Amino acid sequence: MDSVSAASLGLVSCPVCSLLCRTPGQDAGLRCPRCRSSLHFRKPNSVARTWALVITAYILYIPANLLPILETRSLFESQRSTILNGVILFWNTGSWFIAALIFFASIVVPLTKLMALTLLLVSVQRRTRWEAQQRTQLYRFVDFIGRWSMLDIYVVALSVALVHLEALATMRAGLGAVAFGAVVVLTMLAVETFDPRLIWDSAREQNG
Repeated sequence: MDSVSAASLGLVSCPVCSLLCRTPGQDAGLRCPRCRSSLHFRKPNSVARTWALVITAYILYIPANLLPILETRSLFESQRSTILNGVILFWNTGSWFIAALIFFASIVVPLTKLMALTLLLVSVQRRTRWEAQQRTQLYRFVDFIGRWSMLDIYVVALSVALVHLEALATMRAGLGAVAFGAVVVLTMLAVETFDPRLIWDSAREQNG
C-alpha cells in the first residue's frame, strides 16, 4: 500500500470545523487554532468504547424482543404485546408489507448493525489487512441503515395494530420498548465511537 496517511505527515482534521491542522507529532493536549476543539489523530479509546456499547446492546437486544413493547389496560382486560406479536398480527391480517417493514426495521436492522460492528472490531484488533476498502464500505452501510432505527414510527404502528382503544382504555410503553430504545441509541453511539481509520492503519502496518 503506497498511500501516505495524514497522521504520518503530522496533519489532523478538526472534528468540529474540519480545519486541517499541522501538529508536532502527538495529539495530547492539542486544540484547533480556529475553534479551540480538542484534536486527535484517532478517536480516543475507540475500540474499547465501541466494544462496551456493542456488548451492552447485545445484552439488551434479547429483552427488547421478548418483553412487551406495549401494555394496554381497560375495565375488562389487559393486553401485552411484543414486537413479534405485532409482526404476526399484521401478517395474519394480510398487511404483509407492514409486517415485513416492522420485522426488518425492529429486528433485522439492529442485529445486522451489531454483527457488522463486531466484525469490524475483531478485524481491527487482529490487525488484519483483509479487504480494507470493503470493510470501510461496510462501516458506511452500517451508518446508513442506522437511519431506519426510528423507534417512534414502529411504536405508533404497533399501537394502531394492537390496540383498539375504548373509552376508558389506557396504554403505556412496556419494558420491551425501553430495551429496544436503548439498543437503538447504543448502536448509534457505537457507530460514532468506532474510528474507521483504524481499518487502514492495520492494513498499512501489515503492508510494512
